[in-house]
Amino acid sequence: MSILTTALTFVIVWWLILFMVLPFGASPSDEVVPGTVKSAPAKPRMLIKLLITTVLAIGATFVVLWVLESGLIEVRPPKAG
Repeated sequence: MSILTTALTFVIVWWLILFMVLPFGASPSDEVVPGTVKSAPAKPRMLIKLLITTVLAIGATFVVLWVLESGLIEVRPPKAG
């Protein structure tokens, strides 16, 4: 696969995993600060969530590329003889 295909696969997988990781450990604050929503997390810990997302996305991208390259899943119709 080309570098562009690999990069696009990584970006899509990264966003999917980010939305799965965002709710982990998110709990609302006991005190509501004026101008914020009551459900806003007290400590969002975004840096660690972004790092976890990146590590998981790298692994998932390799798995996706391996599955596509191995032929386990065909995404293109077979070539006519």
